[in-house]
Amino acid sequence: MTPARLLFTLLLLIPAFVSAQKPPAETAVLAAKRSAMQRLQADTARLREAAMAIWGFAEVGYKEVRSSALLAEMLEQEGFRMEKGVAGIPTAFVATYGSDHPIIGILAEYDALPGLSQQAIAEKRPVVEGKPGHGCGHHLFGTASVAAGIALRHEMERNGWKGTVKVFGCPAEEGGSGKVYMVREGLFKDVDVALHWHPGSENSVAVDGALANKSAKFRFYGRSAHAAMAPDLGRSALDAVEAMNHMVNLMREHVPQDTRIHYVITSGGKAPNVIPDFAEVYYYVRHPDKRSVMEIFDRVLKAAEGASLGTETSMKYEVIGGTHDLLVNRSLAEALQPNLVLAGGVEYTPEEAAFAAKIQATLTGKGPAIATAAAIRPIAEPKGASPGSTDVGDVSYTLPTVGFGTATWVPGTPAHSWQAVACGGTSIGVKGMMTAAKALANMGIDLLTKPAIITQAKEEFIRSKGDYRYTPLLGNRKPALDYRD
Repeated sequence: MTPARLLFTLLLLIPAFVSAQKPPAETAVLAAKRSAMQRLQADTARLREAAMAIWGFAEVGYKEVRSSALLAEMLEQEGFRMEKGVAGIPTAFVATYGSDHPIIGILAEYDALPGLSQQAIAEKRPVVEGKPGHGCGHHLFGTASVAAGIALRHEMERNGWKGTVKVFGCPAEEGGSGKVYMVREGLFKDVDVALHWHPGSENSVAVDGALANKSAKFRFYGRSAHAAMAPDLGRSALDAVEAMNHMVNLMREHVPQDTRIHYVITSGGKAPNVIPDFAEVYYYVRHPDKRSVMEIFDRVLKAAEGASLGTETSMKYEVIGGTHDLLVNRSLAEALQPNLVLAGGVEYTPEEAAFAAKIQATLTGKGPAIATAAAIRPIAEPKGASPGSTDVGDVSYTLPTVGFGTATWVPGTPAHSWQAVACGGTSIGVKGMMTAAKALANMGIDLLTKPAIITQAKEEFIRSKGDYRYTPLLGNRKPALDYRD
């Protein structure tokens, strides 16, 4: 089917409410937004309690049992129909309110990161050394998304609007590719637009893409022996890992400049005098283009095979995750901007400003002015792919998708840092979370009442995707439920 024919077919399928339901006046839409924001603001204490509970749970990918259950219970109590354990993932869910078009999807994340345990103070001090922490703020992400879904449900009921809100409980964004399995399962097939957001250190609508990513664990198997008395009888699996890493590091000279390759040795032996018979290294390969990621990953695999051959060990590998780049929808971004502006930025109290100054003092270089947390950045011209990756990319290749960030962290704070964990456990993080919940609800109200936004977004989605046929980069593997073990 040609792109033009596909566009014609899709336009025929645009929700029936376009002609059947007269859009409300702009004054009524604005009143609904103010009502939703007031409801959210009044519910701040309960939402703070939920977010801080998840911050304390700090559960890593596919282990978010309590975090997922807490958010699901909040939705269930508000009359959402629940599907739990979707896509073969015990901690994934879909919560639905309504039964008509348009169908608005809101993405919620709630997984923590290994090794980032941190107290909510302005000096590095873990709660429990080596334990996980919310260094990407997903405790705020999931809570704000659920709150926005609930606010939309009340405005739909209060105004008699047709439509459906779906909140997607998405586990294991941090390397586990949870949304990819949900996309593969067809859970987004009827959704008209998906909304997402992310904690950050500024308030801005996302107009840049992301890096596609493929990850795997490479496992080498050798033969143990006494490292001093019988080294000739051993074959070191750790040698194989080090040989692989050396070859990949040499390969960095011969890959496109915007490639990113990272690894950690997750197992390298137990004692220096025992030649390791098992070793494992965990790799990420990233690039702005999904096809290039596949090609570079295949070269990394060849390095693993060469290392195995050269050290007389055997090698197996397991693909852990794979995510697409992010397909930006400019028309949705422009529609989202005034809704973020209406939600407002993050105003600091004197106590919060003092905390922020202490956090900034721990960062390298001079950060942005603390007052920038209160500002909403103007919508920018795209600069290309941002240096991170997200499984939202796979959603964006399935339907029109738009996202933004809010200042849940002190300006200048990097993600995946102890400073981000600390900020996320304070009132600063909660204020940024509330801005996000309000912006999501505002945008949802526009999508429910202004069908032209969806029509334009779908037209742009078809043009941007072109003839590309979506295929998961992680293949047909089952969810890697044990990837954090």
